[in-house]
Amino acid sequence: MGNPTTVSLSRRQWWQFVAAVALVVGVVGIDQWIKIWVKTDFYLHESRRITDWFYLVFTENNGMAFGMEVFNKYFLTSFRIVAVCVLGNIIVRCIRKGTSWGFLTCLALVMAGAMGNIFDCLFYGLIFNNPPAPLTAEFVAWGTGYGELFLGRVVDMFYFPLVSWDWPLWMPMVGGQHFIFFSPIFNFADAAISCGMIAMLLCYRHKLQQ
Repeated sequence: MGNPTTVSLSRRQWWQFVAAVALVVGVVGIDQWIKIWVKTDFYLHESRRITDWFYLVFTENNGMAFGMEVFNKYFLTSFRIVAVCVLGNIIVRCIRKGTSWGFLTCLALVMAGAMGNIFDCLFYGLIFNNPPAPLTAEFVAWGTGYGELFLGRVVDMFYFPLVSWDWPLWMPMVGGQHFIFFSPIFNFADAAISCGMIAMLLCYRHKLQQ
């Protein structure tokens, strides 16, 4: 007969693998559903008020999370693909070593968020057109969209202007300017990456240092 401890550990590893895959698929699925809905129901830069501190604003960007544009598009998309492959390998290794459920969840969230934005970059330029406002985007025949493979734009929509104020005129550099917190517009994939990274830094810093 096999060692009961080994059987139990193997079963735990299997369920952790299934849970990680399910979380990644779930996050990517929700992210893509929201993006496709926004892209086909909103015109570019359309804003819809949900509450005073929460708006849906359809924007697109070529860069990193929260609308930042820093690196070349080909480099950024390639980097994301490599990062997802590395994260997948890390997740498998952590499961084999007997990682905690919490740390596994953090890794899966980061991987899922990266995959969600990769999908936009790889395919949206091939399958969507890019009409001017107030028209909304539509699916088109494969390869006849607004861009090429790797050159799709990432769809963002969540905007949380929680508080705002005007800086006093006497303040250097920012005096008289209007300030909004929180001003970046982001998507569900960005939120998954941020939540996973923040939770790792707060709760699992010791694992990151190993």
